Amino acid sequence: MADAARERLLILGGGLIGLTMAHELARKGFTIEVISRQKTEAAGFGAAGMLAPHAEGLTGNHLELGLLSLQLIPEWVKKIEKDSGLSCGYRNCGIIVPFLNIKEAEIYPTSYLGLILNRKELEAEIPGISQQWKSGLLFNKDGQIDNRRKLMLALEKACVALGVKFREGVEVIKLIEQKQEIQGVEVKNTKGLQETIWGQRAILCSGAWSQKILTDLPLFPVKGEMLSIQGPKNSLKRIIYGPGTYLVPREDDLIIVGATSNKEARFNKGITQSGQLQLKNGINSLLPIANQWPPIDSWWGFRPGTPDEMPILGKSRLKGLWLATGHYRNGVLLAAITAKLISKCILKDPLTQKESELLMSFNWNRFNKYHASTRQ
Repeated sequence: MADAARERLLILGGGLIGLTMAHELARKGFTIEVISRQKTEAAGFGAAGMLAPHAEGLTGNHLELGLLSLQLIPEWVKKIEKDSGLSCGYRNCGIIVPFLNIKEAEIYPTSYLGLILNRKELEAEIPGISQQWKSGLLFNKDGQIDNRRKLMLALEKACVALGVKFREGVEVIKLIEQKQEIQGVEVKNTKGLQETIWGQRAILCSGAWSQKILTDLPLFPVKGEMLSIQGPKNSLKRIIYGPGTYLVPREDDLIIVGATSNKEARFNKGITQSGQLQLKNGINSLLPIANQWPPIDSWWGFRPGTPDEMPILGKSRLKGLWLATGHYRNGVLLAAITAKLISKCILKDPLTQKESELLMSFNWNRFNKYHASTRQ
């Protein structure tokens, strides 16, 4: 801890993963500086906050990572709430995935981890669900966090309480490196001027913008549009995770509806007529009555996509630079395990065999054609 207290560490990105890493390492005694471009565009503000490794049908190491993080989340939330004095809006509400028939439910990748429902049981769980759905899977261990209204605010306040320093509206232009080691970053500050921020340890967690900083990462933005509606009291007790659309009920009966997925939009801002129509059609396919409930808000964000839709974690090609990016749809779910694994690496704490295997499987060089050919 004494060594950590003398160590300055740059967090490149002020979204959910960046704030999570800042909070975790500030708790370990590091002096943390967060360099944030425009956090409101980050996926952490745009996401629905689902904790859904089962409902999303994750497989292999991706599922393992999600399940490990799901176990960590209650304690992770407690730490944030203790340091901030604010609620994160964590709810273990369960998620239902509807299907056209029982056979489809039975072959879903994670069906063995859920409870198969018939039509009568499905209607009891989700009154008013569309008649097309004849079966469903209930995943009781999945849940949600109110990321947009609560978690992000609580994390930022917890970081401030621990002495984390923030540079808002600052864009990282390039990394400064020497002999394959990071020395700092060149940034464009709030006045539009370039300056150097020195630091020999950094974590890249800039989400969809990470590839602009480290160009050999196969990362790209996937734009998602969302909207919210106000449901009647106790109108929906479970999350409905349908094909292409999901409905996430908050404690105050605000229902988050998401999400479109557009890989061609790049960083084009704003909501679109086609995107909002897609969401409304999605509501109609799942819970038709919900289209009668009053609209509240609509927004967009940029998910950090990778070719295999899985995160990039661990060491980079530069000594002193760690990677925690590319979480795509699962940033909220994977924040806790990301913080644990990366902080253990930086502190040189021993990893379990499973943790080591996971870090190897999510390393950036899995996309490198040379590395792929040498393994064959």
